Amino acid sequence: MTNERRSADTLLRGRSSAFTLQHLRYAISAEDHGSFRQAAEALLLRQSKLSRCIRQLEESIGMVVFERSSGGVRATNAGQKFLRAARSILEQMDALVAIANRTGRGEAGQLAIGFYTSLSNGNLRATLMDYARRFPQIEISMFESSRLRLATAVRNGGLDIAIVTGESPLLDCKAAPLWSERILVAVPEGHRLAASETVYWTDLRGETLLLNQDDPGEEFQDLLVTKLASSEDRPRVLRHDVSRGSLKNLVGAGFGVSLVTEAGIGLTFPGLIYREVRDGAGASRVGYSAHWRGDNENPALASFLTLLGERYPLPVVGG
Repeated sequence: MTNERRSADTLLRGRSSAFTLQHLRYAISAEDHGSFRQAAEALLLRQSKLSRCIRQLEESIGMVVFERSSGGVRATNAGQKFLRAARSILEQMDALVAIANRTGRGEAGQLAIGFYTSLSNGNLRATLMDYARRFPQIEISMFESSRLRLATAVRNGGLDIAIVTGESPLLDCKAAPLWSERILVAVPEGHRLAASETVYWTDLRGETLLLNQDDPGEEFQDLLVTKLASSEDRPRVLRHDVSRGSLKNLVGAGFGVSLVTEAGIGLTFPGLIYREVRDGAGASRVGYSAHWRGDNENPALASFLTLLGERYPLPVVGG
């Protein structure tokens, strides 16, 4: 098959001006039907045109492709080999055209998404699953990092879109607010805060609060200042340059408590309990938003933004 395809490719290169891919389609249809008349009817052509095109094909390649008779047509031995290679070429061309069309419609291609949240639970996980189901031909690559690094990657074109906490637009980016998630406090088993189903911000007084160096640590720090105006009411904050999983393991080991969003409670850790953090108005929440460059013309990004708009129909801000 490889040699046949190579021979056909050589013919196509050497005589491409004499016939087109349409000539090959006519010939393949004639072989399938065993008749020029039936092939022409199937292709909605006049028989004379189909017969003339196949004759041009044979003259171009210097080979008799079909034996003609009153009962129809039959491919010669050489013609059978040629038509097998022609079918392979046409199948590849059709596949390339289909891929190009899907890519243009945002149904195929690649999409690079940056994030700083857990994928074990929550809206981002659900959104990615929905997108993969709708556009299975799009290859998604995920990049987890801090808000600052994600912003740089979006501006430099390394990422198509970043999903982070907060709603303020990143520099030179468009933004759309998405969802919000409840804030919970992670405490070790047997801790005093584990005895209640809910925890108030004032209950954190005197605690050692473990936070990650990256966001959403900043959002949590801002909330502490907002909810606990007096520094005396705030917990002692220790920042660690470790993963969210390692931070939870530190909590489980009794080194302090920590704050997490709903997305981060999908995985269980030994000795760890979650409690909702509330104030007088109810559950405390942190918002998420999407950020992308306005001049990014990736069709896969356009389809992802459409999906986000359907799931979280809020106005776009920024420019």
